[in-house]
Amino acid sequence: MSGVECPRCGAAMQEQKLDGHHGRSIVIDLCHPCQSIWFDTRESPSLTPGSTLSLFRVIGEHIARPAGSRADLAKCPRCRARLHRTQDMQRATRFQYLSCPHGHGRLTTFFDFLREKNFIRPLTSEQITELRRNIQIVNCSNCGAPIDLARDAACGHCRSPVSMLDMRQAERLVAQLREAAERPTQPIDPALPLEMARARREVEEAFRAVEGDETWWREASRSGLVAAGLNAIARWLKT
Repeated sequence: MSGVECPRCGAAMQEQKLDGHHGRSIVIDLCHPCQSIWFDTRESPSLTPGSTLSLFRVIGEHIARPAGSRADLAKCPRCRARLHRTQDMQRATRFQYLSCPHGHGRLTTFFDFLREKNFIRPLTSEQITELRRNIQIVNCSNCGAPIDLARDAACGHCRSPVSMLDMRQAERLVAQLREAAERPTQPIDPALPLEMARARREVEEAFRAVEGDETWWREASRSGLVAAGLNAIARWLKT
């Protein structure tokens, strides 16, 4: 789907090649201006954990306040049929996307993709209180509108609650991938359990420092809590 125009904002989308299950190769299309992804049918559930992490890194490197969109007029890049707003649920998490009525695929925002993968969680009242001590206004991670934390705990525009990337969930994914990389194809090394435990400790220590970092607070204030978490993951994966 080279040269696809974003159904939401009309910008040129960029192809991203990823690995799927059973050795399948997947090419998705990303729109960085409006922070959206086009998945052909069944592509999103077919992503491997490693590909999901790679996509987190790409999103984190390009995360920004979403540009204005024409979601209500969006058409399928395959058949040009009007896309329908669709509500869905994964585990106990609700998310939404724009789907082709003929089954060609769907358009989802970065925020709802993270919701679908269970990497977004609303803040507790205690966390919001702590956040207010450090930040006065934060941009909504879903639509980009400003949220005055002194008055609100949800976006006044799209009603999304103040949410953040679940760093513990991200930590577990990275640790699992590190452990998988340590597994040899040859007979099991007796030292492997210790090596896997070491890899997990390294990941835990790296993520533990993220949310107390001054860089994280600055990015949270400027770009939103989810963006700050994604940027932290992108930086960490480069090390």
